Amino acid sequence: MAEQNRSITQNRKAFHDYFVDESFEAGIELFGTEVKSIRAGGVNLKDSYCEIDKGELFVHGMHISPYEKGNIFNKDPLRPKKLLMHKREINRLLGLIKRDGYTLIPLSLYFKGSRVKMQLGLCKGKKLYDKRKDTAVRDAKREIERNLKSRQHDE
Repeated sequence: MAEQNRSITQNRKAFHDYFVDESFEAGIELFGTEVKSIRAGGVNLKDSYCEIDKGELFVHGMHISPYEKGNIFNKDPLRPKKLLMHKREINRLLGLIKRDGYTLIPLSLYFKGSRVKMQLGLCKGKKLYDKRKDTAVRDAKREIERNLKSRQHDE
């Protein structure tokens, strides 16, 4: 049976602020109440980023709302969460980050089977003129689609 990926959330701001050169999949170390909160949709990736500390990969700024039916087992919503990747992958990412000026940004969170996985992007920051150019291209495509649709309705 093929495993299906069920999307939980996407970090749309990441695609606006960064060029994504490569993406990776990482597991994430969570507690039970955090998983229950994620299943209920209480997660936000907006201002999150990843950092390598002592050979381990952590995500900072990912907000998981406290589980409503939880108790003393609820964790701090903004605590750094450990990401699970092979040691050689982490070392490769560390080399790219240090040398080439890349940064690791969480792009999305999804279920793979019953496990929560995170898609990480190896990103470079966009300049303001890059953002303007992307906006202009997107607006032009939208205008073309609108014109094509109106022509089809006129015929």
